[in-house]
Amino acid sequence: MTEHKLGEVRESGNIKMNNRLNKRTSHRSGGCLGATMFIVPIAIIVIFIGIYLWRSYNGIIEREETMKKTWADVEAEYKRRADLVDKLVKVVEGYADFEKSTLTDVINARKAPGIEINADELNDENLLQIKKAQTDLSSSLSKLMLVVEQYPNLKADQQFMTLQNQLIAIEQAILEQHKVFNAVVQDYNENIRKFPKNIVASIFGFQEVKASFDIEKDGFIDGGEGAENAPDININISNE
Repeated sequence: MTEHKLGEVRESGNIKMNNRLNKRTSHRSGGCLGATMFIVPIAIIVIFIGIYLWRSYNGIIEREETMKKTWADVEAEYKRRADLVDKLVKVVEGYADFEKSTLTDVINARKAPGIEINADELNDENLLQIKKAQTDLSSSLSKLMLVVEQYPNLKADQQFMTLQNQLIAIEQAILEQHKVFNAVVQDYNENIRKFPKNIVASIFGFQEVKASFDIEKDGFIDGGEGAENAPDININISNE
């Protein structure tokens, strides 16, 4: 075999080897491209879900914090009333012949367990507990105002009249705060009930607050005529 022919054989072998290498490289490139086309959409979906969870979670947290703040406003009005009751009791105690049992009921209701709850402990059980305590206090104050009608000197006492007017104003403020709280609770509940946010709420353990104030039965203490019909503070529990 001549040197020329040997060169041709070698060249032909090199060409075949290069073709094999090119085929292998092409096959690997195609595999990488296919994997990339599969991974990228999945990554986009995962990122989208992550962003949605993050935004939904923050949205629920914002509504929960609004609900807590609104409850703190309700509690502030309760505290104002409780402080005023203490002053009212001191004025009434100055009248030696005043009916002691009625005054005792007011004092006991003022100091009853569950009269206040922390906003971080806001749930149906605690709301029902404070409902009972606040209802008992409202009821005892209503009775107190009725008994006062039998004591003209006490009724005409300037300090008592001032406190009575302040109490009426506070009761009205409590009613308004109840309305605001109801609206905020409704917004919170609707938000975590809607699909797919209900899934997010379930994952992170958010629960509905089913207790709300019955505004139709709420009212303020009226120290004058008709006080016997003064409504108590009521909280209803939904069966939803």
